[in-house]
Amino acid sequence: MKMNKIYFPIIIAIAIAIGLLLGSKLNSFNNPDFLSKNLKRNKLNKLIDFIDREYVDDINTDSIVDLTVNGILENLDPHSVYISKRDLKSVTENMKGDFVGIGVNFYVYNDTVAVIKPIKNGPSERAGIRPGDRILFADNYQLYNKKIQNDSLFSKLKGEKGSTVLITVFRKATNEKLKIKVKRDIIPIKSVDIALKVSDEVGYIKINRFAETTYDEFYKALLSLKRQGIKELVIDLRDNGGGYLEMAVAIADEILKDKELVVKTKNKKGTEDKTYATSKGDFENGKVYILINENSASASEILAGAVQDNDRGVVLGRRSFGKGLVQREMPLGDGSAVRLTIARYFTPSGRSIQKAYEDKGDAYFNEFEKRFQSGELYEADSIKVADSLKFRTKKGRVVYGGGGITPDVFVPFEAKHGEEATLMIMQSGVVSYFVFEQLDKKRAFFNELNFKTLKSEVLEKDNYLDAFKQYISESGILLNFSDKEKIKKYLYAEFVKQLFDDNSYYEIILSEDAMIKKVLEMNANDK
Repeated sequence: MKMNKIYFPIIIAIAIAIGLLLGSKLNSFNNPDFLSKNLKRNKLNKLIDFIDREYVDDINTDSIVDLTVNGILENLDPHSVYISKRDLKSVTENMKGDFVGIGVNFYVYNDTVAVIKPIKNGPSERAGIRPGDRILFADNYQLYNKKIQNDSLFSKLKGEKGSTVLITVFRKATNEKLKIKVKRDIIPIKSVDIALKVSDEVGYIKINRFAETTYDEFYKALLSLKRQGIKELVIDLRDNGGGYLEMAVAIADEILKDKELVVKTKNKKGTEDKTYATSKGDFENGKVYILINENSASASEILAGAVQDNDRGVVLGRRSFGKGLVQREMPLGDGSAVRLTIARYFTPSGRSIQKAYEDKGDAYFNEFEKRFQSGELYEADSIKVADSLKFRTKKGRVVYGGGGITPDVFVPFEAKHGEEATLMIMQSGVVSYFVFEQLDKKRAFFNELNFKTLKSEVLEKDNYLDAFKQYISESGILLNFSDKEKIKKYLYAEFVKQLFDDNSYYEIILSEDAMIKKVLEMNANDK
């Protein structure tokens, strides 16, 4: 009887709890909103089921589901997107910051995988694969004379860490076929392209995206530059479309002082989350310059906005893209995922820099032509800002919201009107292909050159400029060759990149860069 007295209240409590739970469920079932949402979901499932069972032709219902999901997301905002199972692996890999493979930079050139050069100290370089080698087979799988998709190609070269693949290459320079065993290893996907000094006092770090490894790469680069005695820092965010917000916040923490606001986010319920810098920053006092352009977006704008609103440094360049929406990746259970907008972010002064998105198509993502036609790429006065979206920085300077970060110092597009195509082509893969072909014709000759003799060969003669003219003409591309010296400089830089290293390439390119020239001019004027 004692036991019954002890357990009876517990049994009653459990019964009440179950009753409350069932009651809440029954209330949900009787709730009109709940019933409406459930009916809509069932309607969609039934339609797919009807098509699968009854439709006259065989249909891949998976593709219908993909189309349905995409159709739903297209009605939300431009940044809520569906990622198929096929694409998710490469997207995840890119944001993770590494993969397991053989470690080569290559082109699919004339239906053959041609090695531009192996990654330094990577598996292929250690095994003896050289620039110019054509990869014919991966084990027994043929990789030439067939239209192979990139994902199929990568799957043959990637694998488990420590696994081996027998690579058959044709070495054009010696006219021989070789079998080389390569042991796969972790290959980093760099998000910090380069870190170097552009003057005795000014360091430069170029960030191409904000991935899992970006903060670690940035911090290592920053410490290296500090050891070299820099007093000022340039962070180049041009053409950086964003990535993980947390990485931008971590980098901001290195340059902002303790308790300075980095970013605010606000979700559907109006809940506001504020993120502040801590006292651990390693570059809280030296001058900071942030470089942006029309393709700097999202996390890039968070970092630029935090520096601008806290009056921590100077933002140079052209108005940024204007993405102020925060996404979270949510798995759908079948290997695919949806990246859904869950909040808006605001800079420390309270600015939302999200541009209007009535048009969610190509016009939204590629505004270059619109900005070009309006003159915004060439004149700061052509930037349209609304007085109603006026905010103030920590020191009271006026800044604007509603469509990107407007720079403190405007730097126009480098090319003159009518010569935009020339600059774009010189910064594209066209130059890289051309240089590879030139090296491929005389690789033994080029391998004997040093920086001085290469410079003489490319810059002091017109041989390669003339060859490039012919190459462009045969490609059907119209190009203005009025600035011969600048074109030759770009060609020389690419020769240096493929023959020597990225640092030397950037030293050449940055010496011609209008934004870097402006930074150095400002640095000189401050003294």
